[in-house]
Amino acid sequence: MPKTKLQEVIFTILMVIVMVYAMVCYNIAFATGGMQNRVFIAALSEMPIMCGIGFILDMLIAGPLAKKCALKIVDPTKDRPNVTILSISVFSILFMCPMMSFAATILLNGGINSEVVATWAELTIKNFPMAFFWQLFVAGPIVRFISGKIFKNSKEKEYVKYILL
Repeated sequence: MPKTKLQEVIFTILMVIVMVYAMVCYNIAFATGGMQNRVFIAALSEMPIMCGIGFILDMLIAGPLAKKCALKIVDPTKDRPNVTILSISVFSILFMCPMMSFAATILLNGGINSEVVATWAELTIKNFPMAFFWQLFVAGPIVRFISGKIFKNSKEKEYVKYILL
């Protein structure tokens, strides 16, 4: 887990790539009637803009808010590190899913028109279960494993100290 700002930036980049790619594939498959091999290639074209938006939103809004909200319900000095990590992850999903769904609504689903709120609500509702389970059971563990290998000296207790700063 990240214990410096640089590690947090790298961790966020990895998480955004894994989450955005999966969510773009999910949305393309949903729109085209199911998963097909071409979905994996088609998703690559949306990656640059959606990853950029995801990184900015996570670093500036969702990440700080998720930590702030999580620290209201968990105590990193008393609770196990996994509880703190899980709490931050859940709040991150709660903030990122609606924001990224709004970005996708504007950029990929017709822009701003008379149906923008309805389209955004529908997309958020459709995306939330996938974002929740993908983040908690796939992306989170994979990215924590990879970042653990990149930053071998980073320990969960040090992560808790970083969160508290």
